[in-house]
Order: sequence, then C-alpha cells, then structure tokens
Amino acid sequence: QSADIHDLLFSTLMMFGEKVGKEGPVRVVKELDKSLPELLCYPGDLNQVWTNIIENAVQAIQSRDGTGTLSIRSSLLGGRDDTDQSMVCVEIGDDGPGIPPDVVDRIFTPFFTTKPFGQGTGLGLDLAWRIVVEKHGGELRVESRPGDTRFTILLPVRAPGPQTPTEEIR
Repeated sequence: QSADIHDLLFSTLMMFGEKVGKEGPVRVVKELDKSLPELLCYPGDLNQVWTNIIENAVQAIQSRDGTGTLSIRSSLLGGRDDTDQSMVCVEIGDDGPGIPPDVVDRIFTPFFTTKPFGQGTGLGLDLAWRIVVEKHGGELRVESRPGDTRFTILLPVRAPGPQTPTEEIR
C-alpha cells in the first residue's frame, strides 16, 4: 500500500500515550523531511518495526533515571527524480545507557535479549530485521555508545511485491 512514513511514525508514537511526548518523561525530538514521497510498503508491518524499536528505546531511557530524549529523523537517500533507486531513511535514537559492545552484534538474533528474565522475549528486533530486510528489501543498522543509540532503517520507496506461492510440481 502507499503510505506516508511520518503518519506511520506518528500513529506508533500515539500508542505510547503519556510515556512519550511533551508532557511525558521521554521527550521526543523530530527532524523530518516533509518532502519525502509516499512509500509502497507494508504499513502495518512497519508500525511493528517502529513499535519494537521505540519500546526498547523508552525502556533503555527509563532504566537510567526515567527521563530522556527519543529522536526521530527522516530523510531521502538517492535522487528525488529516480524513485526506483531512492531509499527513505528513518533514524530512531535515544540517550539511554547504550547497548553493551559485547552484545551489540547479537541483538537481531532470535530469542536474544539483554532484558532480565520475564521482561523480553528476544523477538522484537528479530521481527524488525525480517520486516525491514527480508520483506521490504531494506537495511537495518545500529550504532550504540552510552548516551547515544541509533537505529537506522533504510527502506526502498517501492518495496518488493508479495511473494506468490509456487505450485509444487509432482
């Protein structure tokens, strides 16, 4: 479906209610490129990506002292006149304690979690990876140090169409 990436991000932020926003303990700073084209994508799946990454960011911020900043940036990579080669970039960052260097390479692994037992399944970032990389043909990256963790999501302006099941030949 055709979707405005900012509408998807805003609808996800609304789900966090009073935790995130002007009155909440987690302040949101947005730097958005309002001229981005609409994406041909799987909107519900992208909302799941935003939810998983933002939820982790909020938990990281709250683990420190309860207050902090969530940053959301959007931009277009590639030419505006050649949308087949263009990528929309969404960066979601937080100023929490960071991801320990010895585990950062494992965070997209299924069932891996840095959270205490019972507080995380280890599936959120694996699911985000599958949606961004496998389903949309994009890229998902992370950079982290104390006070600055950033997830960078690169999405093609036109995601690949749905896979059609092939008939088994007997």
